[in-house]
Amino acid sequence: MPVTLTRRLILAVALAAAAAPALAAPQINAPAPAFTATDETGRTRSLSDFRGKTVVLEWTSDACPYSHKHYDSQNMQRLQAAARKQGVVWLTVMTAPPTSAEFMTPAEVRRWKAKEHSHANAVLIDSDGQLARAYEAKTTPHMFIVDPAGRLVYMGGIDDRPYVDPESLKGAHNYVAAALADLKAHRPVAQPVTRPYGCSVKYPPAG
Repeated sequence: MPVTLTRRLILAVALAAAAAPALAAPQINAPAPAFTATDETGRTRSLSDFRGKTVVLEWTSDACPYSHKHYDSQNMQRLQAAARKQGVVWLTVMTAPPTSAEFMTPAEVRRWKAKEHSHANAVLIDSDGQLARAYEAKTTPHMFIVDPAGRLVYMGGIDDRPYVDPESLKGAHNYVAAALADLKAHRPVAQPVTRPYGCSVKYPPAG
């Protein structure tokens, strides 16, 4: 292949890559990625709807044993209830394409929410993966907190015990509860980034 043609091809690929839209990685103390998603009732929810309130995003999957650890023990529900009592908006997120065994229809999500006695304000059905990609969600659970000013102030694990066994919850340091306490006391979040653990989020194929 002639050198000039090769150079033109390389330049064309580089220009195409530069022109392709790219999502900025979520950054602590920067504006949280905006989103719009449909919940289990068919209602459209946007981050901007909750301006002025603290928002928790919790990725979950009914097929994940790590999520079950927190739900079967009622640990997640207690955390949700305590947050809601403080006026926090809690949004649970389920990311899975319709082709995945983990996908749930709105009716199935409603039944799941009732069965688990979830205290979440809503469960967002992220079947196209746009919300997960915006936040770079990696695991179930993966937790994010947005402050009343719309800034991302925490992202990471729910606690410091990356195990399936519910017994591991004894003595665990709950990062989310600690971050919410910092916000309530008008303190900077002491540990704004931690390592998430759990099952891999099931992203739809990019297309």
